Amino acid sequence: MSERPLFHLAFPVTSLEATRVFFVDLFDCKIGRTDARWMDLDFFGHQITAHLVEAGEGASTNPVDGDDVPASHFGVILPWDQWHQLRDRLIAKDIAFLLAPKIRFEGQVGEQATMFVRDPSGNALELKSFKDPSRVFAT
Repeated sequence: MSERPLFHLAFPVTSLEATRVFFVDLFDCKIGRTDARWMDLDFFGHQITAHLVEAGEGASTNPVDGDDVPASHFGVILPWDQWHQLRDRLIAKDIAFLLAPKIRFEGQVGEQATMFVRDPSGNALELKSFKDPSRVFAT
């Protein structure tokens, strides 16, 4: 384990198998401990846990830089080049984007590359990058 704290997130899914395929095939996640109703995944060095639930309604959105961003979402901040490689990989796999890859807040302090996808259970994931990583928490 690194000196930097690791992030943990538990989230609802409606199919463990579809979730496993999604995260392993698209993001090269490794599977950790599993049970009949949950599984741990290594999501870019952080632990996320998928918990099996019954299908429910989707989350509401918030307007952000001209997009309706899902209020409930999680994701990862990648190095600039890695984000672009992942974007190209998702496009090559013909993944349907919830919000297509774009540069948000262009020319501003918080300028970032961002894209959103949904997992098989409808959870929104944001994959983002800052060309200047020191700007992640800049105001």
